[in-house]
Amino acid sequence: MECLLTGNQIKALQRSINCLARIGNELLIEALPEKLILRALNASRSAFLEISFKARFFDAYRVLVPVAQCGVLLKAVCTVFRLPPSSMERIAIILPDIAATKLQWTLECLHGIRKTYWITCISDPDMQHVALERDSFPSHLVVKPCDLNRLLSNFQASLQEITLIATEPSPMWTMGSKSIPDGKAVELRSYIDPVKESNDAALHTQLWIDPAEELQEYVHQGLAVDVTFSLKELKVEDSEVF
Repeated sequence: MECLLTGNQIKALQRSINCLARIGNELLIEALPEKLILRALNASRSAFLEISFKARFFDAYRVLVPVAQCGVLLKAVCTVFRLPPSSMERIAIILPDIAATKLQWTLECLHGIRKTYWITCISDPDMQHVALERDSFPSHLVVKPCDLNRLLSNFQASLQEITLIATEPSPMWTMGSKSIPDGKAVELRSYIDPVKESNDAALHTQLWIDPAEELQEYVHQGLAVDVTFSLKELKVEDSEVF
């Protein structure tokens, strides 16, 4: 595997690496002839992030085998990007062969400076794949990162988990013979562990959302569904890449 990046491509890759580093400790790399896939999984296996770059994203991209895989420590990869992207003119990432023990990063910087890093590959990386049948899910929503940040700002900073509830818009009042829905079909709610003794003193926040006003896309069919997830992990994915 060999790929070459310049200009804004370097900035995009750096932002992706920073985001992956907030999820897990290991960077899993899978190179296919048509794209490069970067993955990270957290220690508790509650958050998984996958970022794909198609071959045309790179100035040069070459994979001579059906698939090349390796894993490296994200802490070591972040060391490569200690310099600001504006000072790096070109980056070459090379995995000499599928059995290579080191991943080579070569940086060509301003004033003719060249830096080369050899990062040791993990001997037996756990290459994770997540297969989701999206069409089978009752709910589908798309939101802009800036809008999501604004909605989440209504919740206290110390909140660890948040619950999202999706429903169908229900009629709330009538005009003549017609029922007019109020439009608010999505709820964000503070999740407080019922086992904790301090629940009575905790701040509970509930926020109803009109998908037509706050979301780019929203589809829900059937009974209401809810999911509770880590607010910290959601903010990590939202803050860097999108």
